[in-house]
Amino acid sequence: MTERGGAPLVIFPTAANVNEGTLLERLVDAIPPLRQPHHRPGRPRRRPGKLHADKGYDSRKNRLALRRRHIIPRIARRLIDSSERLGRYRWVVERTFAWLHHFKRLLVRYDRRHVIHEAFLALGCCLVCFKRLQRSL
Repeated sequence: MTERGGAPLVIFPTAANVNEGTLLERLVDAIPPLRQPHHRPGRPRRRPGKLHADKGYDSRKNRLALRRRHIIPRIARRLIDSSERLGRYRWVVERTFAWLHHFKRLLVRYDRRHVIHEAFLALGCCLVCFKRLQRSL
């Protein structure tokens, strides 16, 4: 899961045969709290205002789970919406994948132990965020 600019918020690697639509609630609940500026009172914001997702996440259960968390679901509907409309938001996630695939160890999984692969994935996400911060300064 990424934020609007493409910085990774949550990584949750799974096996290749797991349906990713069943993991949406766990991904949303794993988003870390956002720091508020000092002049804004209240608790840190924990959830996004809206969530864009592709047709793989289209189910009544996912839409209700997002609404219960006060998140507006923007999920493409199967057999109704075209995938082209989602493209303007989907490219952000695809670009983040491309940034992570610059690290060949993440593109081709050589490690047998998933713990090592998850560690390199977390390191890759840290480097992506660091490069984005360098560009913004």
